[in-house]
Amino acid sequence: MTDILPFLKSIISVSGLSGYETPVADLIQQKWAPLVDKLTRSKLGSIHGLKTGSLKKSIRSADSSPRPSVLIATHMDAIGLMVSRIVDEFIYVTNIGGVDSRVMPGTPVLVHATGSGEDLYGVMVMPPVNLLPDGEGGGAIPLKYLMVDTGLTPSEVSKRVRIGDRVAFNTEPVEMSGGCVSGHTLDNRASVAALTICLEELQSKSHIWDVWALASVQEETTFGGAFTSTFELRPTIAVAVDMTFGRGTGSSGYQTFAIGKGVTLGISPSIHPFLYKRFKEVAEKIEIPVFDDLMPEYSSTDADAMQLVAEGIPTMVLSIPQRYMHTPVELVAIKDIQRAGRLLAGFIASLESDFLEKVVWE
Repeated sequence: MTDILPFLKSIISVSGLSGYETPVADLIQQKWAPLVDKLTRSKLGSIHGLKTGSLKKSIRSADSSPRPSVLIATHMDAIGLMVSRIVDEFIYVTNIGGVDSRVMPGTPVLVHATGSGEDLYGVMVMPPVNLLPDGEGGGAIPLKYLMVDTGLTPSEVSKRVRIGDRVAFNTEPVEMSGGCVSGHTLDNRASVAALTICLEELQSKSHIWDVWALASVQEETTFGGAFTSTFELRPTIAVAVDMTFGRGTGSSGYQTFAIGKGVTLGISPSIHPFLYKRFKEVAEKIEIPVFDDLMPEYSSTDADAMQLVAEGIPTMVLSIPQRYMHTPVELVAIKDIQRAGRLLAGFIASLESDFLEKVVWE
């Protein structure tokens, strides 16, 4: 297995906020190009990589049904911020996706300044607590009071920065002890790395079904990539690969999972029980530890969109445990990313030509 860490560090070192994914999309497209037979981008900017399976159909066959295909979806967009107003040299922001204001003060950020066409380095700051309105300074400071300071003068900021400009986290990826990596946007680019490992594994594995590798846009905001790409590609079945909550101090309930101990299989109304069963069987066969991830309402992943496309797509969720979700210092174990990639490849290789006939809701 190749070392996935350099690629992972490269894709968590760029922005690519929800709706503005081009910086990371270019890196993913470059990496996937030699691993797939066809590579395209959707009208919304999602990346579609097709790796053709070995199933052959006779040109004389009366069967005109499409080739069976499995769509593996990993969203590449990130949460972030947008400039809402400028006061003197300070830049106020609002959120793109689920940003937690508690972790923002002191965070390095990058302002994509459209007025000058260059990125500006900045830091998130907050006013003195005693200057906030009554009742607002006793706990977490709301995002509306936080500011970005670039060090520029008011006139320089007004020339370079525009309302609506994007602001991204700018923390550097760090290799931690114990085989872990920390940085921004591991949700969900760790899953992109897992899908990349899957594609590398499939170079030497026989698989009957076609495989669509999807790096989707806008999962953090609209599910736009999942809806539109699934509609365009019309896969037979689909798998969403995302992150789940890692166990740590103060977070040890049934919704959390130990870092570095394995990956999770979702149980949810969005998830087809037959696909869950097959993933469980494959994981046991290739000795990858898996845990049940209960999602009693919705999965909060691309699966929620994909299963609803057209007449309905049987869908599964595979997740990688991660600590500090939606912060600039998310943390994940490299071995779990590798496990997810191997499990995906094993599942794909297990799909028989008549697998769809076995898929029943029981």
